Amino acid sequence: MTTTITICDTCKRDDWDAASGRTDGEALADLIEAAAEGLTDVATRRHSCLMGCSGACNVTLQAPGKMAYTLGRFDPTEEAAQGLVDYAAKHAAAETGVVPFREWPLPIKGHFVTRHPPLTE
Repeated sequence: MTTTITICDTCKRDDWDAASGRTDGEALADLIEAAAEGLTDVATRRHSCLMGCSGACNVTLQAPGKMAYTLGRFDPTEEAAQGLVDYAAKHAAAETGVVPFREWPLPIKGHFVTRHPPLTE
């Protein structure tokens, strides 16, 4: 089953460089999309404002019938993007979406904000 990473493309960290012409969220989205390219079990999408402004850059990981997660406080780096994509692939492979802590990629540790149980029918 595919796990979708939703990336807030309006996120701006406190040290955001307005002269760059793009938000930190856009920069992170570009990196996540590149890291996920060609994967069949990880999809990406952008959304404007996930309302986690005090902890930018924010993403969610979701799949039908699985635990969902919000993660934040990332720097827009290739390491963060790859860690998120690697975790999303593990989420996709896990029946309930719960990935054992020992399998979490290092770049995402300390970045979990919330988790949400799957909706019931």
